[in-house]
Amino acid sequence: MNLMIVEASNRDEDDDLAPDRAAAEVLDTLSLKIPKHVFPPVLEFATLSSQSVDPKFREASVTVLGVVSEGCFELMKEKLGPVLHIVLGALRDPEQVVRGASSFALGQFAEYLQPEITSHYETVLPSILNALEDSSDDVKFILQTHGLRAGEESAKKTIGFIEAVISVGKQDGVKGYWKGNLAQVIRILPYSAVQLFAYESYKKLFRGEDGELSVIGRLAAGASAGMTSTFVTYPLDVLRLRMAVDPGHQTMPNVIVRMIKEEGLGSFYKGLVPSLISIAPYVAVNFCVFDLVKKTLPENFQNKTEASFITAFMAATIATVTCYPLDTIRRQMQMRGTPYNTVLDAFSGIIARDGVAGLYRGFVPNALKTLPNSSIRLTTFDAMKRLIAASEKEYQRILEENRNEQKLGSSSTS
Repeated sequence: MNLMIVEASNRDEDDDLAPDRAAAEVLDTLSLKIPKHVFPPVLEFATLSSQSVDPKFREASVTVLGVVSEGCFELMKEKLGPVLHIVLGALRDPEQVVRGASSFALGQFAEYLQPEITSHYETVLPSILNALEDSSDDVKFILQTHGLRAGEESAKKTIGFIEAVISVGKQDGVKGYWKGNLAQVIRILPYSAVQLFAYESYKKLFRGEDGELSVIGRLAAGASAGMTSTFVTYPLDVLRLRMAVDPGHQTMPNVIVRMIKEEGLGSFYKGLVPSLISIAPYVAVNFCVFDLVKKTLPENFQNKTEASFITAFMAATIATVTCYPLDTIRRQMQMRGTPYNTVLDAFSGIIARDGVAGLYRGFVPNALKTLPNSSIRLTTFDAMKRLIAASEKEYQRILEENRNEQKLGSSSTS
């Protein structure tokens, strides 16, 4: 199994005789033939290597579990708890190659460890949902960098996901779909508040001398608001991810103390720069399109909630479709041994290899979360702005009436 630790960058990707690839193929074959003799040493190797300071050992620890999951599925189902502890722990590893290996292993488990894998949904689903949401997610990363599986294999994985959703409903009812949502709410409330407040503030800052806000000004305000909200609330996002994937430290105080002791304060901002680069264009396009489309609507429609929601959904769709290729390009440029040196190289290379569809790998799960989320947030914010404006107008009207009554009272007395 130590042969799997050979660094991929030291060999040609097309070399089928490379030590790590050959080792994986041998283990896969052995696990299908003699699973009882293969799984015990594999689990021992994975347990020890997952604690190594060398990222190549940590990568191998989860890769080997994914490789043998087909042949050793019966034995692995009996030890699924400790196996998932290793794999989900690797999902939050600081090294991207380890997180990618963890995503590979989870994909294998979704196919070969049914239906037992669904009984661990309380641990697995929050990790997957965090991966889909977080800018450093590796589920989307695997789709973007390695392509989508096709045909029967893809169908099996889709069925596994559906089974997991059904299982949650059967075991815990509707409330089961909101388990672990508190940490998400704790993060999203200040994130949205800071982002929306910052956008209104930056719009005032970027107004021209004539008091008008240009398209460039709106884009700059949106990008600045996105980066500001991400910077302010990033530690909460890191905490939420750690709480979801580390079953041994579920309370927020325990996670905070452990991170400070073991990793220092800087651990709360790991991965911040890529997150800022990723969020800026999306928020810029989203807010700018929303404002511009709202302005083009007839005046009697501008104040309707339905119009706000449709406009917000349209803006979120345009922003997602426009900016998602940038995220795919960023992911592929971050890969070890990437052939791309510039954004233009990556853009043309991906299209040449996979077509335009290659730029949108992992788009569907991202859109399923992003579109309703952004639409509801902007619609609510727009409605609250109108409510506050109406309240201020009513307040001014009442003040004016009181002044007039006082003046009339003073005149009558005179």
